Amino acid sequence: MTGVSVPRRKAASAPLDPSIVLGALAAAVLVVDGADRIVYANAAAEQLFQSGSPYLCSQAITALLPPDCPIFSLIEQARNESLVVSEYGIILDTPRTGHRTITVQVSPIAEIPGGVALSLHEQSIALKIGGSLASRNAARSVTAMAAMLAHEVKNPLSGIRGAAQLLELAASEDDRVLTRLIVDEADRIVALVDRMEVFSENPPVDRAAVNIHQVLEHVRRIAEHGFARHLRIVENYDPSLPPVWGSRDQLIQVFLNLVKNAAEAAPADGGEIVLTTAYQHGIRLAVPGSETRRHLPLVVSIQDNGTGIADDLRQHLFDAFVTTKPAGTGLGLALVAKIIGDHGGIVEFDSVPRRTVFRVMLPMVQEGDQA
Repeated sequence: MTGVSVPRRKAASAPLDPSIVLGALAAAVLVVDGADRIVYANAAAEQLFQSGSPYLCSQAITALLPPDCPIFSLIEQARNESLVVSEYGIILDTPRTGHRTITVQVSPIAEIPGGVALSLHEQSIALKIGGSLASRNAARSVTAMAAMLAHEVKNPLSGIRGAAQLLELAASEDDRVLTRLIVDEADRIVALVDRMEVFSENPPVDRAAVNIHQVLEHVRRIAEHGFARHLRIVENYDPSLPPVWGSRDQLIQVFLNLVKNAAEAAPADGGEIVLTTAYQHGIRLAVPGSETRRHLPLVVSIQDNGTGIADDLRQHLFDAFVTTKPAGTGLGLALVAKIIGDHGGIVEFDSVPRRTVFRVMLPMVQEGDQA
C-alpha cells in the first residue's frame, strides 16, 4: 500500500520579545516611570549615554540631563495632557553624550502611572529639520545679496545702458549690433536683480487669520487652467484645520511655486499631484534668539510622481541659483524658504523615484495674534 504523505504542521513560532525589536532600533529609547526613574534603556540609549542598561536603570532621568534641558518640559506636557509631543533641534550637551542636536518624542504609557517613553533621534528627522533651517539661513543670505545688488549693480548698469544708446546714434550698422547687444544684456541683468529684490528686508507684512484651504483652492484653479492642465490633481484635506497666521498673498506664492515645480516634475503621461493637509500634534520649533517655542501643527504636503530629486542637488535645493531647468534662475525654492521662515514655519522634502513630497509646517493662529 502506497503511503500518502501528510504535510508536516509547522511549529508555532515563539512570541517575539519586544525588547529585541527595541534593541534593534537606531533611535535611543528610554522608559521613565512616574517618579522619573529610568526603567528601560535600549542599546542605542546605552551608546548615546555611554553607559550600560543596568547603570541607566539605576538612575533618575534628572541625573542624565542638565536641569534646564527642554526634555523635562516635554515629559511634563506628555504626562499632563496625555499626548505624544515632540520637539526638533534640542541641544544635548553633557559629559556622556557630548554636543549633539537631537529630536525628542515623548509618549505617555497608560500602563505605567506617570510613565513615558522617550525616543531620541540624532539623525533622520533632526537632520531634515536642520536642513530646513539651513535653507532658511541660505535664503537670508540672499536677502543681503539682493540689497547689495540693487544698489551696486543697477545704478552702474543704467549708466552703461545709456552710454550704449548714445554710441548707437553715431555707430555704423555693424557696430549697432554690438551696442544693441550691450543694451539687451544690461536689461537682462536688471531683470534678474529685480527678481532678487523680492528677498530684500521689507517692512512687516500685514498678517491675518488665513484659511489654508482657500489658498490651496486658489492655487489649484490656477494650475488646472494653466501649467498643470494635463495632470490629475488629488486633494486630501482635513476640513477641521484651524487658520494660519500669515499673509494670504505670500502663501499663495509659496504653494504656487511648489505646485508648479511638481507639475514640471510629473510625467506627461499619468502625471499626478496630490495636495494634502493635516494636523500634527506636538510639533514645535524654537524661535531663533529667544526662548519662545512656536507650535507648528499645520502640515501642507505637495506630492508628485516624477523621477525624484537628484542626490547631488538635495543638500543645496533651497539655495539661490540652484536649478535643473534650462531657463530657470533657481530663485523659486529659495523664495519659498524665505517666506515660510518669515512665517515662523519650516519646509522639508522627501524624494524617491515616483514619489517626491514637499511638506510645509505652519503655525496656527494663537491667542495674542493681532489682526
